[in-house]
Amino acid sequence: MTQDVKEIFGSASGSTGSTPPAALAAKVRTLAPSMTRSMQRVAETVAADPAGCAALTVTGLAELTGTSEATVVRTARILGYPGYRDLRLALAGLAAQQQSGRAPALTTDIAVDDPIADVVAKLAYDEQQTLADTAAGLDTAQLGAAVTALAAARRTDIYGVGASGLVAQDLTQKLLRIGLIAHAHSDPHLAVTNAVQLKAGDVAIAITHSGSTGDVIEPLRVAFEHGATTVAITGRPDGPVTQYADHILTTSTARESELRPAAMSSRTSQLLVVDCLFIGVAQRTYEQAAPALSASYEALAHRHRR
Repeated sequence: MTQDVKEIFGSASGSTGSTPPAALAAKVRTLAPSMTRSMQRVAETVAADPAGCAALTVTGLAELTGTSEATVVRTARILGYPGYRDLRLALAGLAAQQQSGRAPALTTDIAVDDPIADVVAKLAYDEQQTLADTAAGLDTAQLGAAVTALAAARRTDIYGVGASGLVAQDLTQKLLRIGLIAHAHSDPHLAVTNAVQLKAGDVAIAITHSGSTGDVIEPLRVAFEHGATTVAITGRPDGPVTQYADHILTTSTARESELRPAAMSSRTSQLLVVDCLFIGVAQRTYEQAAPALSASYEALAHRHRR
């Protein structure tokens, strides 16, 4: 072997803190688009045949995928494992889950001539898979820290454009209804000028599936440099936005197709994360949140009466 033994097989301490088996497939779907072609081959191979790959040495997997031992190790680390040994343990666990009766993944590409009933079924499956993948891969420690910051924030600014802008508005509306001060910004100039006013005790949240949306990264950077607590909700945990994020909440998406762009599939996972943040904050601020919710319901009640 050409690599150091510890680097290839991981430390003897095991896989504590590594990506759990249930999250492996989700990680592959989320991170594969940002990997090199050789690393994609490794990631897609282990996700497609966890049982077979769990039986392979690092050299065997490198030969199977036409890559190198170093590429296999780097892929394992990007997927959240200290070394290849830890990845093999996760593959064995995933294989055991699949053998216990878990249904295999379905091919859900939507064709132009699909009957509407098939479109409904395929979209429903993709949405379900996206939510499951996001839940499996979400770092609850990071989520809890973000909730703590939001619950105590003087004010919260949320940045998002396009479909992510709609998600930013959704979170803003939820926070406002429990009595917190929140602003959604889709205009990049307004976002930056408001970010300048943030300071320690404030929170700034950037929502970007690609992790590289400049109009979202710039205000987050400004907020970060002014001392605000920053959060990134992104499908690319290695994207540029994360260098300015104190807390990173990773989302997953269904596989893109011509009729199902990233903006459509990413929205589902972003909304799940937003709902988790909101419920967590509402729990932490219940004495304030409950009366505020009741007051907002009462204020709108007359509009629903006939």
